[in-house]
Amino acid sequence: MWLKRATRSPGIEMLRADAEIAWESCHLPGEFHHDTADQMIVATARILGLTLITCDEKILRYSGVRTLW
Repeated sequence: MWLKRATRSPGIEMLRADAEIAWESCHLPGEFHHDTADQMIVATARILGLTLITCDEKILRYSGVRTLW
């Protein structure tokens, strides 16, 4: 399974979504598109203070999260 292989890589950690992240995903500040998966990804990064590495143009245009690409 590709997920097992990916999570064995150094520095990779699986994170659980909790109630705080779920709430944040529905209440992102500013304008953000209505893709539930993207909302959860952005909310997780915001709550945990992470920078997202992405080429997703919609996420890159959103000023409410730090991104790198």
